[in-house]
Formats: sequence, structure tokens, C-alpha cells
Amino acid sequence: MLSSFISTTPWTQKIVKMYDKEVLTPRLSAWYGDPEGMDYNALGKSTPLPWTAELLKLKASVEATAGISFNSVLLNYYRDGQDSVAWHSDNETVMGSHPVIASVSFGQVRGFDIRRKTDHAEKYTVRLEHGSLLLMKGDLQTKWDHRIAKSAKPMGPRVNLTFRKIIGA
Repeated sequence: MLSSFISTTPWTQKIVKMYDKEVLTPRLSAWYGDPEGMDYNALGKSTPLPWTAELLKLKASVEATAGISFNSVLLNYYRDGQDSVAWHSDNETVMGSHPVIASVSFGQVRGFDIRRKTDHAEKYTVRLEHGSLLLMKGDLQTKWDHRIAKSAKPMGPRVNLTFRKIIGA
């Protein structure tokens, strides 16, 4: 699946404002989901790409394990150890107060760091192995931040999919 996602996904690289400068995000992304009935602009996203057969099959498997249905997925492509995502929480109101996000990883093993928002000294790292599924739920988004840090070690490609349920805008 890794090579298929890398070669067939229409990847984009966003420009974000950081410290009054516009910079490219250090990873590539693609957004897929149900096209009807959602205001994706509330997430800062345009209308998603239509689901592919491969994504729908994976979505069904993830939904069976997670016990929740999802209506969108964000794919992130980390090309090497220099690609990353900074500390953040996925707490957009359109996902509800306690969103469930299912994260599926393919390719290079990377550390998924979490830290408590009220005490940054309290932090943990989970190794996201090829084919792993991590469910983020409960108070994770309200009480914890997470990231994928840059690495000085040489690293291969990794594609991560985060399945989400948008409930309204």
C-alpha cells in the first residue's frame, strides 16, 4: 500500500504562516472524504477528493476495529526524516468535543510523541510501526499535544492516514 499511496495520490504541499512568514509544511498531504453535507472550509480545507477503492477498503477495516464510522481521511506523506508535523492537537469543533481519530501508518517506523498540555515535561513516545493502527480518543485532543518530530537519522518514506468524522460546521 505504501508504494501505491506514494505513486497515485495527488499530493500537495501547503503554505502556512509561521512567525509572520509564509513557509511550506514539511510534508505532503491529500484530503479525501464524503463530498455532500459538510462544510470542509470550517477545517480550512476545500471539498475533499472522492474516495478511492483502496481507501474505502482500508476505511471499512479501520471502522470495524474502531467501532465508529468515518467520513474523511487526511493522508500525510513524510518523504524522509526531515519531514515532520509540529506539536498540535486535532481539536476542531467540527469533529465534536471528544473526536475519535484513527491513525494508520505505512512505511518507515516513526516516533509519535505526546505531551501533556499543562506539563510539557510529561511526555511519551509510541513507535508507529508499518501497518499499525493508533486510536486517538477520549481526552487526548483536549489534554495532550502530539507530533512527528524531525530526525537526524536517515529515514525512508512513510504515509500516515488519519480517519476522521466531521459532524458539522
